[in-house]
Amino acid sequence: MQQSDENVKKEMGLLERQVEAMLFVSPQPVSSQEIASYLGVTTARVESAVRTIKEIYEASHGLTILFAAGGWQMATAPDLAETIEAFSGSVSLQKVRLSKAALETLAVIAYNQPVTRSEIEDIRSVRCDRVVDTLLKHGLVRIAGRKKSVGSPLLFRTTERFLEIFGLAGISSLPSLDELKEYRSDDGVFDSLEGPDKVSEEDDSDEWIRQ
Repeated sequence: MQQSDENVKKEMGLLERQVEAMLFVSPQPVSSQEIASYLGVTTARVESAVRTIKEIYEASHGLTILFAAGGWQMATAPDLAETIEAFSGSVSLQKVRLSKAALETLAVIAYNQPVTRSEIEDIRSVRCDRVVDTLLKHGLVRIAGRKKSVGSPLLFRTTERFLEIFGLAGISSLPSLDELKEYRSDDGVFDSLEGPDKVSEEDDSDEWIRQ
């Protein structure tokens, strides 16, 4: 085992370690071109480094490197799927109950992303500062840069946690607005997408209940 560890250290040069760290912190796939541009190396060197990392992972690690959506992404090893699914079900995917205000705001972000806070408020006709802050705090939305307009307002997008909690493979898996209109509940949770007549700021103090 000690000899195996030494071999891994020799094979993992600086470039491989840099690529590995970048993939570890990235929430979405990163292309070879993007990595190469950032590190100042050729695309061929990046792809060689990725192959080296993949070989090391396949030999003795619980992780792997996948190519998806035009880029590389770190993931758990396929043979550990059952273990990870059970663990995620008991720890990561805790049941979360959303208030109507939070669900409406989350829906607006999901269907209009990237979207600014003022754009969300225009659609819902109500201030949503505290609701957005709550969604950020609990990892369902994230800041995705700034819009190139007056004041450079922040842009918001949904996160991987949002996809996990709602059982979605990706944003493209969201039902269409026409489907929502057909199957929405009587309380009109998604009516805000059409712009309800609301003018007061919402109280988000009891937004979340974790079970």
